[in-house]
Amino acid sequence: MLQQTQVDRVRGKYGEFLKAFPDFRALAAVSPASVLRAWQGLGYNRRALFLHRLAKIVMKGYGGILPRAPETLETLPGIGPATAGSVAAFAFNAPTVFIETNIRRAIIHHFFPQRRNIPEEDIVAIAAKALDRKKPREWYWALMDYGSMLGEKFPNPNRRSAKYRRQAAFKGSDRELRGHIIRLLTQKSRVAVSTLHSFTKESAERVERVLKALAREGFLRRKGAEVMIME
Repeated sequence: MLQQTQVDRVRGKYGEFLKAFPDFRALAAVSPASVLRAWQGLGYNRRALFLHRLAKIVMKGYGGILPRAPETLETLPGIGPATAGSVAAFAFNAPTVFIETNIRRAIIHHFFPQRRNIPEEDIVAIAAKALDRKKPREWYWALMDYGSMLGEKFPNPNRRSAKYRRQAAFKGSDRELRGHIIRLLTQKSRVAVSTLHSFTKESAERVERVLKALAREGFLRRKGAEVMIME
């Protein structure tokens, strides 16, 4: 949930989601539509499908127990190096090295105050040297909170990272249109494509393009002139 989403938005949803799906077995047993309904309000709905697929893999391949090794976690849907490292550190208190936006901000602020276009490997090297390997979970709690505080007091140092990319505007984007379509489909069992055109106030061509992408990604299926969330 915290991938590309601020803590304040996640905090309210987190408890609700765990109440609905308290373990991998519960999550794997429901339909994708049920997971997407519970996810509404967080955005980046692809993460919900990844999490649902992940639960099925954990149940089938790992007996319902999440693997501990970061390299194994990275093989699961929706998990890259940063998420794998953070899960290993926070769930298992493993001394893994990972970088996320607040960690990167703190390291750049203190160790690269004058540099620009800082390579990610230079930041990782500092993170590895600074890591408290006896108490990695507490270390990362503190470091990420500190980085968050720096973000409120100083211009964003992450802009000087070689990895920095300004996020495209959400308003008017395909991401916004995808969110509108999925939200409507989670409220109704099936919707006519013509209804989507009028609901979104977008051209038929653009809606069709987004619908095709959502179908390819496993969000929905089409039946004649109607679309529905994949069950």
